[in-house]
Amino acid sequence: MKSQKARLQPVLLGSLLPIILIIAWELLSRAEVFPSYQLPAPTVILDTIAGLAADGSLWGHVGITVYRVFIGFLIGTAFAVLLGSVVGFYKKAEQLFDPMIQAFRSIPSLAWVPLFILWMGIGEPSKVTMISVGVFFPVYLNVVSGINGVDRKLIEVGKMYGLNTFELIRRVILPASLPSFLTGLRSGLGLGWMFVVAAELMGASSGLGYLLVLGQNTLSPETILASIILFAIVGKLSDWLLKIVEQKSLHWQDNAVKA
Repeated sequence: MKSQKARLQPVLLGSLLPIILIIAWELLSRAEVFPSYQLPAPTVILDTIAGLAADGSLWGHVGITVYRVFIGFLIGTAFAVLLGSVVGFYKKAEQLFDPMIQAFRSIPSLAWVPLFILWMGIGEPSKVTMISVGVFFPVYLNVVSGINGVDRKLIEVGKMYGLNTFELIRRVILPASLPSFLTGLRSGLGLGWMFVVAAELMGASSGLGYLLVLGQNTLSPETILASIILFAIVGKLSDWLLKIVEQKSLHWQDNAVKA
């Protein structure tokens, strides 16, 4: 009973502020403090989402956006782990690759849009590539930082116990750098959700980003806000799943207890 209460408490506390804001928003909208053509009431937005669910288009839009983020996340993470591991382990690789990667990291996300359209058209490859670019940089930085941050004393102890290079990496370096890597995954996933909006502005005919454009073109703020809220919900659910993986993977850590 106590464990169930302990699991529910963070959910209840985390829901408290959004519920208060939604109630205040609804009351102010009904009192016409906010013009309905600029900021519709939450009930109107909920009706819009319910209408999309009723005609079946909601699941298609959510599904294709989740698919794009998922594929882009996998590709971006794979390249980040591969290159980040090489740069983290070898100083010469860091001197060779890292300056260029840091320069590319400074390029705004929207700057890639016309180039990817020119190279790959407006189909799925350009959208997935766009998301992969967004995911790559935070994961890469955290992989490199995690490897570089491994305590040298741990490595020396591993060598004293006769561990070879492979065993040293598997039993010492990877576990020690895991917290930084998992933080990078969550940051990369968050940027993936940001980049998917830019990706779906590239001539998409479906997806939550497409709903944003549709709402703008049809002067429907309820459609725009419905899309934003759906982004928030799906993005939060994906981050929550990664947070569970992080907690289970790092259960051995002896962290300070928050007050």
